[in-house]
Amino acid sequence: MNMKSVRIIALKKDRKRILEHLQNSSLVHVTHSEDDEKGFKRADTSPQLQRFERNIALTEQALKILDKISHEKKGLLASFKGRRLIKPDDIGVMASQSVKTIGICNKICDLDKQMADNSAERVRIRTMIAQLEPWSSLDIPMNTSDSSSCAVFIGSFPKGYDLEALSIKLAEIAPELIFEAEIVSASSNLTCAVICTPKSQKEIADNALRTLSFTRPLNPTSKTPKVKAERLRQKDYELVKKNEDAVKAIEKYVKYRDFIHDTQDYFVLRSEKYKVIAELDQTEHIFVLYGYIPEDDCDKLLKICEHVAPDSVVEFSDAGDDAPVKLKNNAFCRPAESIVTMYSPPSKNDIDPTPVMAFFFYFFFGMMFSDAGYGLLMIIACTVALKVFKPDRAMKNNLELFRYCGIGTVIWGLIFGSIFGDAPAVIYKLITGNETTMQQLLPWPILDTQKDALTIMILSIGLGLIHVLVGMGCKFYVCIKNKNYAGAFFDTGLWMTLLCGCAVLAAGLALGQTLVTIGAVIACASALGLVLTQGRDKKNIFAKLIGGVASLYDITSYISDLLSYSRLLALGLTTGVMAQVFNMLSTLMGTNVFGIIFMIVIFLIGHAITIGLNALGSYVHTMRLQYVEMFSKFYDGGGKPFEPFTLNTKNFKVNNDE
Repeated sequence: MNMKSVRIIALKKDRKRILEHLQNSSLVHVTHSEDDEKGFKRADTSPQLQRFERNIALTEQALKILDKISHEKKGLLASFKGRRLIKPDDIGVMASQSVKTIGICNKICDLDKQMADNSAERVRIRTMIAQLEPWSSLDIPMNTSDSSSCAVFIGSFPKGYDLEALSIKLAEIAPELIFEAEIVSASSNLTCAVICTPKSQKEIADNALRTLSFTRPLNPTSKTPKVKAERLRQKDYELVKKNEDAVKAIEKYVKYRDFIHDTQDYFVLRSEKYKVIAELDQTEHIFVLYGYIPEDDCDKLLKICEHVAPDSVVEFSDAGDDAPVKLKNNAFCRPAESIVTMYSPPSKNDIDPTPVMAFFFYFFFGMMFSDAGYGLLMIIACTVALKVFKPDRAMKNNLELFRYCGIGTVIWGLIFGSIFGDAPAVIYKLITGNETTMQQLLPWPILDTQKDALTIMILSIGLGLIHVLVGMGCKFYVCIKNKNYAGAFFDTGLWMTLLCGCAVLAAGLALGQTLVTIGAVIACASALGLVLTQGRDKKNIFAKLIGGVASLYDITSYISDLLSYSRLLALGLTTGVMAQVFNMLSTLMGTNVFGIIFMIVIFLIGHAITIGLNALGSYVHTMRLQYVEMFSKFYDGGGKPFEPFTLNTKNFKVNNDE
């Protein structure tokens, strides 16, 4: 689609309304002026943007918390549903409710933080209880201090001791030490003990115990360990109750989930708006907006500006080479635009490949999926989804893409005689007891992917040749468009005639000597032309000749490209064989009641697996044929996509008619 540069000059008092209408209409890709206009400056909107981004992050966090507490129930088909349609005035309502909603989000996040703090405290409490467990039989406080005549040591050894072994160890280290010891608890790697000594021997006892790696408790209590542990358990129970109360409090805010979603979108809109404000050249009284707009939408923009700000000035000019790209195609080709944009938008030197690519995409997908029953299911499912869910543009394009692919699949399924594999023949045998084939049942001749594999292989290569030639034809057109006539006729045209000559020669091997002669003449003449022209950039005649001869080696690349189209046969064969295998398995149990139930279950599950695997394979390999075999012949890409200033929301869209 042709682009125009646009400049809008308007009074600053009209800025809010103009930006709101531009955002609603999605007409303009906003940029900024590369030149610093004298007397103009740009507003610093970073404080507002930071506030909006904080609010967006806050709502996102609140939604995650609500989802964790009460998961939002969405049906399997929810992703097909489009955004809710609202009136422009509803955005003002969201703005008035945003303060209340942000307050709710803060409460949700505060409650979640309290729960996190309580959970952390519970971990600390459980750790303390575990530390107290070995001391549970101690009947004195763990921080018991010395008396006037006795030194008290309460602690543990990193080794297992009984009373006799501990006494022997202490006697060996300090023979003169007088002590009384009691083992509170002991295990293989820990011994908790209480040791009393005369106060006059406290230093001797301290040195002896240090030698045995004696350590005092990290958190000695003023109560007995049993009492302290019980108090900790009570506190842990209270924290559990607090968390339960917090969960109940958060659950009360679940009903505000939609409001939070809308508020999040509202702040996204505000953020996008202030990003645009930062791009404007402004004075005290006026502002200037720069951007790009599709040529077809210029009149719409004029009407909007005349309606919103009659004093505004709108100027259009030719867009430069760095203008963004917006694709424009008819209803048949438009769904395939997503395939092009996934690769890369076209650059200024490219043509839009969507019209030539769309047909081949539907055509090759159908040949790979190749089952009329599966194709019919795709058509019905996509049509119902489009009618019932009224999806947004991106999802609508995807559904329309697969609906057209379903049409291609039905056509090729009928050509190959595949309707849920050979299900009609299987059902016919179950009813009549007579063997039959799809060829006998269908009133038209079919190509059996198993019996006619060679014919289908030749057909696949032939279709591949047409696909490649179309790509080369696009290159020829691009060269002519860019006035590169030598590149068009010598670099592209001669290769096209060479490939056509080889194709005629190959056909002649089966159809007659006349075609062989014609094909050989065309191929040889084209090859001679390549030898004489492909080295034209070299300096001397010898180098020109060598370059021309060497260019013929590229024929191997074209042969490799054509062989890639054998996947059309391979994927079609896979779909048919898998479907037939599941049909055969479904009939193994006979026609009794159990056998019929078994047949229905295996039929449904088997064909669901076949559809899932082969639809994905067909999509990926069809896309590969476009990107690798066709696009490589003429398409560079690298363009900048058209990204209008718009309502970039997840949950609602504005009715522009309002």
